[in-house]
Amino acid sequence: MADRIVLFVCVENAGRSLMAEALFHRDAPAGWRAVSAGTRPAAGPNPRTAAMLEEIGLGMPHHPPQLLTRQMIEESAIRVTMGCLDDAACPARLKEREYRDWGLPDPAKLDDAGFREVRDRLRGLVEGLVREIRSGETTPAPGRGPPR
Repeated sequence: MADRIVLFVCVENAGRSLMAEALFHRDAPAGWRAVSAGTRPAAGPNPRTAAMLEEIGLGMPHHPPQLLTRQMIEESAIRVTMGCLDDAACPARLKEREYRDWGLPDPAKLDDAGFREVRDRLRGLVEGLVREIRSGETTPAPGRGPPR
């Protein structure tokens, strides 16, 4: 049986979503994996993303920023957005599915302390999602809009 997928989406896939993917893989529940993508991917990760992950003992995901695809949306059991829903490049098909919006600021626009704050907030949110999956409290069925 294939792994169930958590999809983390931000605009550039250069900071928030890459960090969320790395954080999820650290403690991924059995049978689950993460993928991250952007609605308008950057040419490369934010140079501070790797350093911020290294500070907490993690490495970067092994892919460059990548474009969100229809297949990623359709194959994911859980979709988490981080500031991309207001972007004109956000595909309507993502908005038609059940998603969670964590509404975190873009760390690229922040100083190092702000970047760390976003990373640490992400860590707490990802840890909560992992606990939810392990306890069976999450409902990954496709739907529309934010989950209840």
